[in-house]
Amino acid sequence: MKLSQILTSPIQKAVQELFDISIDKIEFQITRKEFEGDITMVIFPLLKVIKGNPVEIGNKIGSYLVENVEEVIRFNVVSGFLNIVVSDSYYLNFFNEIKGNPNFGFVAASPNDKAIMVEYSSPNTNKPLHLGHVRNNLLGYAVSEIIKASGKKVYKTQIINDRGIHICKSMLAWQKFGNGQTPENTGLKGDKLVGNFYVEFDKYYKSEIKDLMAQGKTEDEAKKQAPILLEAQQMLLDWEAGKPQTIELWKTMNHWVYDGFNETYKNLGVDFDCYYYESNTYLLGKEVVQFGLEKGIFEKDPDGSVWIDLTPDGLDRKIVLRSDGTAVYMTQDIGTAIQRVKDFPDVGGMVYTVGNEQDYHFKVLFLILKKLGFDWASDLFHLSYGMVELPSGKMKSREGTVVDADDLMEEMTATAGKISTELGKLEGYTEAEKAKLFKTIGLGALKYYILKVDPKKQILFNPEESVDFAGNTGPFIQYTYARIQSILRKADFDLNTNTIEVELHPKEKELLKQIELFPEVIQNAANNHSPALVANYTYELVKEYNSFYQTVSILGEENKDKKVFRVLLSKKVAETIKSAFQLLGIEVPERM
Repeated sequence: MKLSQILTSPIQKAVQELFDISIDKIEFQITRKEFEGDITMVIFPLLKVIKGNPVEIGNKIGSYLVENVEEVIRFNVVSGFLNIVVSDSYYLNFFNEIKGNPNFGFVAASPNDKAIMVEYSSPNTNKPLHLGHVRNNLLGYAVSEIIKASGKKVYKTQIINDRGIHICKSMLAWQKFGNGQTPENTGLKGDKLVGNFYVEFDKYYKSEIKDLMAQGKTEDEAKKQAPILLEAQQMLLDWEAGKPQTIELWKTMNHWVYDGFNETYKNLGVDFDCYYYESNTYLLGKEVVQFGLEKGIFEKDPDGSVWIDLTPDGLDRKIVLRSDGTAVYMTQDIGTAIQRVKDFPDVGGMVYTVGNEQDYHFKVLFLILKKLGFDWASDLFHLSYGMVELPSGKMKSREGTVVDADDLMEEMTATAGKISTELGKLEGYTEAEKAKLFKTIGLGALKYYILKVDPKKQILFNPEESVDFAGNTGPFIQYTYARIQSILRKADFDLNTNTIEVELHPKEKELLKQIELFPEVIQNAANNHSPALVANYTYELVKEYNSFYQTVSILGEENKDKKVFRVLLSKKVAETIKSAFQLLGIEVPERM
């Protein structure tokens, strides 16, 4: 049982007996490092119902707890804060309960609970995944795993944007300039090959605009009248009309891209349970518009377009159907959400991992779905995140200045190899083992650097800084895990023991207090959709462990019981690091 749970009832009794007051809620917090104590009760809220000096009130409650609660051995009061010191036996009991549980902190899903669907990645099929997609995928995957660990069933999904003018631009450029190039005959990943033609289209388009402007056209006229753009627009019409030749080319090039994406996802360590395609969903939602009209939720303008007026809700009027009867993105997203619940009836909420430039879109979408009367609409969440920038500035797909996800992962692996080699300590590694280690460190550095930042914040990504083996980085945490594995390999004595009974060193107690927080961190991270809470918790745990490691002797300890306990405590720290990093999609090396 958590310390706060153990103390709640006795504190309520204390307040009742000492002050003749009944209280429901008690505010606890972690005791600040500069004060002695394991948990702190905040006295100030009591001043609303108890007249008196907060220090005197705290001293009376503290004395009551020492006399009546076995776990409480002493206390001190600082201003309006009651710092409570807990006996070693409480922490040893806690450790004995969890030391054999490899799933400590994780909660199994109840079969009858509603599931959560998490959408992430959702790329366009006209270019490879880039650095921005990396943050999206890492966030979506980690949030999925954290929600799952908090006790819910999760479906991971994405909607692939596989239709539209941008897709036709790549297709047309391949027709014009491709000379029969394929992933097989060029050796290029399919997504990169198609992305190259998207860039080629833009170059040719700009050249035509320049020529038209030289002939006297305005820039706006030239942009609209460039022949290659008109051809792309015609190709889109051909696709929508189902012209066989266009559909065949579209299928072929999309297949190239999907193969490329799958390779990137595998290297990045993310996966999906189901896929949706815009080519299948772009007509969804149109029948919902009719339902909304009948219910008076939507309204039709004289030109035949359909709108929803959200001005009473502090938003604006939003179109849901054009005057020609075609759907807009909002219509499609309404229809897709409804379709997902039809496909997976146990879904009771959804998380959309999409950049913060779409904040308004999701406010509108969620409000419309609520007005349409879907009960699950109250459990929709936009996991809005800031952009990732490089020291050189923003990235642009059309101009080919994006940081390719595959290239970034290769660079991170190479950087990890360079730094690891400079540091030495690779004796006895085969080349294959080195390659695996460098990839584990490089990708761990990349993932941790991105996930340790609150999703709402922008990131300025510095690859070199992320692979530092000191400070709040992935490699620093991985190195601590590997160090513990080394201790466990050297521990040539029996670690099987039913119960541990030793006098705790202050560093051991601090470490146990940090481990005890792990289940709560998972729940908070799930509730807040923030992998950063798990990442930074892990860093704090590792810092606490390194302080313990530098202060006390582990394998050199003469007292056998203490030595066994310290090795088992180290083992539990390693298991917790591994569990936390598993939630973030980061591997840990057994040695480095």
